[in-house]
Amino acid sequence: MPDNHSPARRRVLALFGAAGATAMLLGSLPRRALAAALPHLSTATNATAKALNYTEDASKAPAPHKAGQDCSNCMHYQGKAGEAYGPCALFPGLDVDAKGWCAGYAVKS
Repeated sequence: MPDNHSPARRRVLALFGAAGATAMLLGSLPRRALAAALPHLSTATNATAKALNYTEDASKAPAPHKAGQDCSNCMHYQGKAGEAYGPCALFPGLDVDAKGWCAGYAVKS
C-alpha cells in the first residue's frame, strides 16, 4: 500500500497551495497599481485623438463642446477624482488630462 502521507508529497502540495494563493493575491490587485504610469495622450502622434478633436484644455475645445464638459466627468474616464491624468476607455494604454475634452465625451451617470 503506497504511503500517501510522505514528507515529499506534503512539501509539493504546500508549494502548489502557496503558488495558488500567491496567484490569487496578485490577480486581485488593481491593474493600475501593477502598471507603471501610462504615457500621456498626444494629439501630435495619435490619429484617434486628432479624429475626436482631443484637447488637454476643455476651455479651448471646439464645438460641440459645452461648458462644464471635461474628461473628469466623462463616462469613459477611469482616473480617480483629483488626479491630473487618468486612463480613458477611448484611448487604451494612454492617460488623458482630467481637464481635457474630446468629441467622444458622454456625461457620467
